[in-house]
Amino acid sequence: MTATTPRRAGPSAADPLDLTPAPGAAPLPRMVLSQAGYELRTLLRNGEQLLLTLIIPVVLLTLFSATSLLDLGAGRRVDFLTPGILALAVMSTAFTGQAIGTGFERRYGVLKRLGATPLPRGGLIAAKTLTVLAVEALQAVVVCAVALALGWHPHGDPVSALALILLGTAAFSGFGLLMAGTLRAEATLAAANLVYVLLLAAGGVVFPLEEFPGGVRHVLELLPVSALADGLRRVLQDGAAFPGGPLVILAVWAVAGLALAARFFEWE
Repeated sequence: MTATTPRRAGPSAADPLDLTPAPGAAPLPRMVLSQAGYELRTLLRNGEQLLLTLIIPVVLLTLFSATSLLDLGAGRRVDFLTPGILALAVMSTAFTGQAIGTGFERRYGVLKRLGATPLPRGGLIAAKTLTVLAVEALQAVVVCAVALALGWHPHGDPVSALALILLGTAAFSGFGLLMAGTLRAEATLAAANLVYVLLLAAGGVVFPLEEFPGGVRHVLELLPVSALADGLRRVLQDGAAFPGGPLVILAVWAVAGLALAARFFEWE
Protein backbone atom coordinates (compact mmCIF):
# COMPACT_ATOMS: atom_id res chain seq x y z
CA MET A 1 0.00 0.00 0.00
CA THR A 2 1.20 3.50 -0.76
CA ALA A 3 1.33 5.94 2.14
CA THR A 4 -0.48 9.20 1.58
CA THR A 5 0.00 12.54 3.36
CA PRO A 6 -3.09 13.50 5.31
CA ARG A 7 -4.76 16.66 4.00
CA ARG A 8 -5.90 19.46 6.29
CA ALA A 9 -9.59 19.81 6.29
CA GLY A 10 -10.73 23.23 5.09
CA PRO A 11 -13.62 25.17 6.51
CA SER A 12 -16.99 23.79 5.76
CA ALA A 13 -20.49 25.05 6.06
CA ALA A 14 -20.86 22.97 9.19
CA ASP A 15 -18.00 24.74 11.02
CA PRO A 16 -19.22 27.45 13.44
CA LEU A 17 -18.09 31.02 12.78
CA ASP A 18 -16.03 32.76 15.46
CA LEU A 19 -18.16 35.77 16.34
CA THR A 20 -16.42 36.57 19.59
CA PRO A 21 -16.28 40.38 20.04
CA ALA A 22 -12.77 41.82 19.91
CA PRO A 23 -13.17 45.39 21.16
CA GLY A 24 -10.22 47.75 20.99
CA ALA A 25 -9.48 51.39 20.42
CA ALA A 26 -8.04 52.65 17.18
CA PRO A 27 -4.40 53.77 17.26
CA LEU A 28 -3.98 57.13 19.00
CA PRO A 29 -2.73 59.02 15.89
CA ARG A 30 -5.80 57.90 13.95
CA MET A 31 -8.13 59.00 16.76
CA VAL A 32 -6.41 62.39 17.00
CA LEU A 33 -6.60 62.96 13.23
CA SER A 34 -10.24 61.89 13.14
CA GLN A 35 -11.18 64.27 15.96
CA ALA A 36 -9.16 67.10 14.41
CA GLY A 37 -10.90 66.54 11.07
CA TYR A 38 -14.31 66.63 12.74
CA GLU A 39 -13.51 69.85 14.62
CA LEU A 40 -12.11 71.49 11.48
CA ARG A 41 -15.22 70.63 9.45
CA THR A 42 -17.46 71.92 12.24
CA LEU A 43 -15.53 75.18 12.46
CA LEU A 44 -15.56 75.81 8.70
CA ARG A 45 -19.34 75.30 8.61
CA ASN A 46 -19.82 77.97 11.28
CA GLY A 47 -20.49 81.34 9.68
CA GLU A 48 -19.65 83.28 12.84
CA GLN A 49 -16.26 81.56 13.08
CA LEU A 50 -15.51 82.27 9.41
CA LEU A 51 -16.40 85.93 9.98
CA LEU A 52 -14.02 86.06 12.93
CA THR A 53 -11.12 84.13 11.43
CA LEU A 54 -11.12 85.14 7.76
CA ILE A 55 -13.54 87.89 6.76
CA ILE A 56 -12.72 90.51 9.42
CA PRO A 57 -8.91 90.27 8.98
CA VAL A 58 -9.17 90.48 5.19
CA VAL A 59 -11.60 93.42 5.33
CA LEU A 60 -9.37 95.33 7.76
CA LEU A 61 -6.28 94.67 5.65
CA THR A 62 -7.97 95.76 2.43
CA LEU A 63 -9.74 98.78 3.91
CA PHE A 64 -6.81 100.35 5.72
CA SER A 65 -4.29 99.49 3.00
CA ALA A 66 -6.35 101.07 0.24
CA THR A 67 -7.44 104.19 2.16
CA SER A 68 -5.82 106.83 4.33
CA LEU A 69 -8.29 106.59 7.22
CA LEU A 70 -5.42 105.95 9.64
CA ASP A 71 -2.05 107.60 9.97
CA LEU A 72 0.32 104.63 9.89
CA GLY A 73 3.52 106.65 9.76
CA ALA A 74 6.24 106.48 7.14
CA GLY A 75 6.51 103.56 4.76
CA ARG A 76 4.02 101.54 2.79
CA ARG A 77 0.69 101.02 4.51
CA VAL A 78 0.36 97.39 3.54
CA ASP A 79 3.85 96.61 4.91
CA PHE A 80 2.81 97.91 8.34
CA LEU A 81 -0.65 96.34 8.33
CA THR A 82 0.06 92.79 7.13
CA PRO A 83 2.10 91.62 10.18
CA GLY A 84 -0.52 93.09 12.51
CA ILE A 85 -3.35 91.36 10.62
CA LEU A 86 -1.46 88.06 10.83
CA ALA A 87 -1.20 88.57 14.60
CA LEU A 88 -4.93 89.33 14.73
CA ALA A 89 -5.66 86.14 12.79
CA VAL A 90 -3.66 84.07 15.27
CA MET A 91 -5.49 85.67 18.20
CA SER A 92 -8.92 85.20 16.61
CA THR A 93 -8.37 81.46 16.14
CA ALA A 94 -6.20 80.41 19.07
CA PHE A 95 -7.90 82.62 21.68
CA THR A 96 -11.33 83.94 20.72
CA GLY A 97 -12.59 81.09 18.56
CA GLN A 98 -11.15 78.36 20.75
CA ALA A 99 -12.43 79.94 23.98
CA ILE A 100 -15.98 80.29 22.65
CA GLY A 101 -16.08 76.86 20.99
CA THR A 102 -14.61 75.01 23.97
CA GLY A 103 -16.83 76.94 26.40
CA PHE A 104 -20.02 75.79 24.70
CA GLU A 105 -18.69 72.24 24.29
CA ARG A 106 -18.14 72.23 28.04
CA ARG A 107 -21.60 73.64 28.73
CA TYR A 108 -23.45 71.09 26.57
CA GLY A 109 -21.49 68.15 27.96
CA VAL A 110 -19.53 67.43 24.79
CA LEU A 111 -16.22 67.35 26.64
CA LYS A 112 -17.72 65.06 29.28
CA ARG A 113 -18.92 62.62 26.62
CA LEU A 114 -15.57 62.72 24.84
CA GLY A 115 -14.00 61.84 28.19
CA ALA A 116 -15.90 58.54 28.09
CA THR A 117 -14.43 57.58 24.70
CA PRO A 118 -11.05 55.92 24.13
CA LEU A 119 -9.66 59.32 23.11
CA PRO A 120 -7.55 60.49 26.07
CA ARG A 121 -7.46 64.09 27.24
CA GLY A 122 -4.02 64.52 25.77
CA GLY A 123 -5.36 63.30 22.45
CA LEU A 124 -8.25 65.77 22.61
CA ILE A 125 -5.86 68.65 23.30
CA ALA A 126 -3.63 67.46 20.45
CA ALA A 127 -6.65 67.37 18.12
CA LYS A 128 -7.67 70.90 19.09
CA THR A 129 -4.09 72.06 18.59
CA LEU A 130 -3.97 70.54 15.09
CA THR A 131 -7.29 72.21 14.27
CA VAL A 132 -5.99 75.61 15.39
CA LEU A 133 -2.78 75.20 13.38
CA ALA A 134 -4.72 74.10 10.28
CA VAL A 135 -6.99 77.15 10.48
CA GLU A 136 -4.02 79.44 11.06
CA ALA A 137 -2.30 78.01 7.99
CA LEU A 138 -5.42 78.74 5.95
CA GLN A 139 -5.59 82.27 7.39
CA ALA A 140 -1.92 82.90 6.60
CA VAL A 141 -2.40 81.80 3.00
CA VAL A 142 -5.46 84.01 2.49
CA VAL A 143 -4.04 87.08 4.28
CA CYS A 144 -0.66 86.83 2.53
CA ALA A 145 -2.33 86.35 -0.87
CA VAL A 146 -4.45 89.47 -0.37
CA ALA A 147 -1.44 91.42 0.93
CA LEU A 148 0.69 90.41 -2.04
CA ALA A 149 -2.11 91.51 -4.37
CA LEU A 150 -2.06 94.88 -2.58
CA GLY A 151 1.70 95.24 -3.16
CA TRP A 152 3.18 93.75 0.01
CA HIS A 153 6.91 92.96 -0.14
CA PRO A 154 7.92 90.78 2.83
CA HIS A 155 11.49 90.50 4.10
CA GLY A 156 13.32 88.62 6.81
CA ASP A 157 13.67 85.04 7.99
CA PRO A 158 10.50 82.89 7.69
CA VAL A 159 11.76 80.61 10.49
CA SER A 160 11.71 83.52 12.94
CA ALA A 161 8.22 84.46 11.80
CA LEU A 162 7.08 80.86 12.30
CA ALA A 163 8.61 80.78 15.79
CA LEU A 164 6.71 83.95 16.71
CA ILE A 165 3.43 82.52 15.41
CA LEU A 166 3.87 79.23 17.27
CA LEU A 167 4.67 80.99 20.55
CA GLY A 168 1.75 83.34 20.02
CA THR A 169 -0.52 80.37 19.34
CA ALA A 170 0.61 78.69 22.57
CA ALA A 171 0.04 81.88 24.58
CA PHE A 172 -3.42 82.58 23.17
CA SER A 173 -4.47 78.94 23.39
CA GLY A 174 -3.52 78.72 27.05
CA PHE A 175 -5.60 81.73 28.04
CA GLY A 176 -8.44 80.75 25.72
CA LEU A 177 -8.68 77.33 27.40
CA LEU A 178 -8.33 78.95 30.83
CA MET A 179 -11.29 81.20 30.11
CA ALA A 180 -13.38 78.39 28.61
CA GLY A 181 -12.59 76.05 31.50
CA THR A 182 -13.40 78.41 34.35
CA LEU A 183 -16.30 80.65 33.17
CA ARG A 184 -19.83 79.91 32.06
CA ALA A 185 -20.29 79.67 28.30
CA GLU A 186 -22.22 82.95 28.07
CA ALA A 187 -19.57 84.75 30.12
CA THR A 188 -16.85 83.25 27.93
CA LEU A 189 -18.65 84.45 24.79
CA ALA A 190 -18.93 88.01 26.10
CA ALA A 191 -15.43 88.16 27.60
CA ALA A 192 -13.67 86.63 24.58
CA ASN A 193 -15.33 89.06 22.17
CA LEU A 194 -14.62 92.00 24.48
CA VAL A 195 -10.93 91.07 24.72
CA TYR A 196 -10.82 90.67 20.93
CA VAL A 197 -12.18 94.20 20.37
CA LEU A 198 -9.95 95.77 23.03
CA LEU A 199 -6.78 94.12 21.72
CA LEU A 200 -7.72 95.01 18.16
CA ALA A 201 -7.95 98.66 19.23
CA ALA A 202 -5.01 98.82 21.65
CA GLY A 203 -2.73 95.96 20.65
CA GLY A 204 -0.77 97.57 17.85
CA VAL A 205 -2.60 95.53 15.22
CA VAL A 206 -3.87 98.34 12.99
CA PHE A 207 -3.30 101.37 15.26
CA PRO A 208 0.38 102.23 15.87
CA LEU A 209 1.31 102.12 19.55
CA GLU A 210 3.28 105.32 19.08
CA GLU A 211 -0.06 107.16 19.16
CA PHE A 212 -0.50 106.27 22.85
CA PRO A 213 1.17 108.17 25.75
CA GLY A 214 4.58 106.86 26.82
CA GLY A 215 3.56 105.11 30.03
CA VAL A 216 0.50 103.48 28.45
CA ARG A 217 2.52 102.44 25.39
CA HIS A 218 5.10 100.61 27.49
CA VAL A 219 2.33 98.61 29.18
CA LEU A 220 0.60 97.83 25.89
CA GLU A 221 3.87 96.59 24.39
CA LEU A 222 3.84 93.76 26.94
CA LEU A 223 0.54 92.35 25.66
CA PRO A 224 0.85 89.10 23.67
CA VAL A 225 -0.83 90.46 20.53
CA SER A 226 1.40 93.57 20.66
CA ALA A 227 4.51 91.42 21.02
CA LEU A 228 3.41 89.18 18.16
CA ALA A 229 2.57 92.09 15.86
CA ASP A 230 5.80 93.91 16.75
CA GLY A 231 7.91 90.79 16.27
CA LEU A 232 6.36 90.02 12.90
CA ARG A 233 6.93 93.62 11.78
CA ARG A 234 10.58 93.43 12.80
CA VAL A 235 10.99 90.27 10.74
CA LEU A 236 8.72 90.84 7.73
CA GLN A 237 9.03 94.63 7.42
CA ASP A 238 12.49 95.41 8.76
CA GLY A 239 14.23 92.12 7.97
CA ALA A 240 15.35 91.40 11.56
CA ALA A 241 16.76 87.91 12.05
CA PHE A 242 15.85 87.24 15.68
CA PRO A 243 13.45 89.60 17.52
CA GLY A 244 14.49 88.60 21.03
CA GLY A 245 12.22 90.94 23.00
CA PRO A 246 8.91 89.82 21.43
CA LEU A 247 9.96 86.16 21.59
CA VAL A 248 10.68 86.42 25.32
CA ILE A 249 7.38 88.19 26.01
CA LEU A 250 5.42 85.56 24.07
CA ALA A 251 7.29 82.73 25.79
CA VAL A 252 6.38 84.13 29.23
CA TRP A 253 2.71 84.48 28.24
CA ALA A 254 2.70 80.96 26.77
CA VAL A 255 4.15 79.35 29.89
CA ALA A 256 1.80 81.29 32.17
CA GLY A 257 -1.31 80.61 30.10
CA LEU A 258 -0.71 76.89 29.61
CA ALA A 259 0.24 76.40 33.27
CA LEU A 260 -2.90 78.19 34.50
CA ALA A 261 -5.11 76.28 32.05
CA ALA A 262 -3.65 72.96 33.17
CA ARG A 263 -4.23 73.91 36.82
CA PHE A 264 -7.74 75.40 36.73
CA PHE A 265 -9.48 73.98 33.63
CA GLU A 266 -12.65 72.08 34.55
CA TRP A 267 -14.02 69.63 32.00
CA GLU A 268 -17.64 69.89 33.13
